[in-house]
Amino acid sequence: MLAKRAVRTSIRATAIGFLVGALSACVSAPPPPPQDQMSRTQVETAPADLQLLCANAVAKASGVDSTKILPVSSSKLDPKTYQVELDASGKKTRCLVDTEGNVRSVEPT
Repeated sequence: MLAKRAVRTSIRATAIGFLVGALSACVSAPPPPPQDQMSRTQVETAPADLQLLCANAVAKASGVDSTKILPVSSSKLDPKTYQVELDASGKKTRCLVDTEGNVRSVEPT
């Protein structure tokens, strides 16, 4: 009987040891660095209305239904100009649009 009790105590001690080890692995991570120290750059995307203007311009230029044209990405080139990358039914297209809503160019990429 004493041997069974010793085995149970040993098993419990081992189980507690594993539990403590597992819990110690759940240490919280340090807080992320401030934004200015992160490696990713922040890119200002084109407003939705300007992306839509580009989609319509691409539809007219390519003859593709405007519902089949999707903006893929966009970025601000300068204070007054955005570049919008679009997918027109599998054809990649680039559009430049200014903040006033004037489409400056549409060209395949």
